[in-house]
Amino acid sequence: TIDNDIDYIDRSFGFYSAIEAAQASIRTALVEARCTLPNGVGVVKIMGRSAGFLAAFAALRSGDVDAVLVPEVPIQLRGPNGILPHIFRRVQEKQHAVVVVA
Repeated sequence: TIDNDIDYIDRSFGFYSAIEAAQASIRTALVEARCTLPNGVGVVKIMGRSAGFLAAFAALRSGDVDAVLVPEVPIQLRGPNGILPHIFRRVQEKQHAVVVVA
């Protein structure tokens, strides 16, 4: 598995190659979000069977992601800590946002 979700090993084969491929998708979503200014939102679906390691690492390495949704963390859509108000604020600040979903 390239998800890096196997116990007792530091990293699985292909994990960093998969991160590089995921970063290319993130860059593409960023370009598309910027091309639809104002209010552009790019959403990237990155594989993750039951873990969001790949999505989280790719998002951290890219530096362009505004929100990461992983299976390990419950998602609250609305409210003061909701993901939708957060994305709305990021779009107001930067005129675009990138969301990664595992």
